[in-house]
Amino acid sequence: MNAAKTTDELASDRASVLTELVEVAEGAIVSRVLASSSGGNVTLFAFDSGQGLSEHTAPFDALVQVVDGRFDVTIGGTEVAVGAGEIVLMPAGVPHALRAPEPALMLLTMLREPNPED
Repeated sequence: MNAAKTTDELASDRASVLTELVEVAEGAIVSRVLASSSGGNVTLFAFDSGQGLSEHTAPFDALVQVVDGRFDVTIGGTEVAVGAGEIVLMPAGVPHALRAPEPALMLLTMLREPNPED
């Protein structure tokens, strides 16, 4: 099994504070990959108020965990309000979109099948 590659800020000898790893930027979406491996990746996102991702599909399941603020998420036509400390599954192949009605941070975990060649 391959170990996940991580950014320099993450260490195994101390805890990291998610809200200190990425900052909200005016009128923008900022992201930082925290870990990546053949099985998936974990990315921390900061959205300014009103920012979002338009409807799209992904070939893998994804988990959205809200760290701070809130998001309006649409999954397969169903609207889901997700707040700090909450998590929602976006299944593979199902159209989804999200919008931050206020400045917000989320952790996105993409779950991929490991590549047998890795």
